[in-house]
Amino acid sequence: MNAVEEWVAMLDDAGALTPDTVDRIVSVHGDRGQQAIEAVGEQRVKAYRDFTVVVGHDDEYVVEDGGCDCPDATYNLDTDDPEDLCWHAIAVRIAETIDATDDHDMWYSDVRDFL
Repeated sequence: MNAVEEWVAMLDDAGALTPDTVDRIVSVHGDRGQQAIEAVGEQRVKAYRDFTVVVGHDDEYVVEDGGCDCPDATYNLDTDDPEDLCWHAIAVRIAETIDATDDHDMWYSDVRDFL
């Protein structure tokens, strides 16, 4: 079991962000983990019919199948390392595991046309 699977299992068992899971996420992911936890707490993880989107400070980022379209994921991360994740992908894993996504019964592609 890798470190991500470990903290996901901890979250799944607890059903919520606990001090122990927060510590584990931050110890594995550092600032990215902290940003992800803040995004979940601020309900910035939006689940649509077609995508899950994390609202960042400058833009919205699509997270699909554990991958993200943000510049950090594109340029800075090792795609072969399952523990090397951007904060958007971490936020989605946290929110989905503890059922904390802000659900929208609509297609993100339709919403994106208005932005």
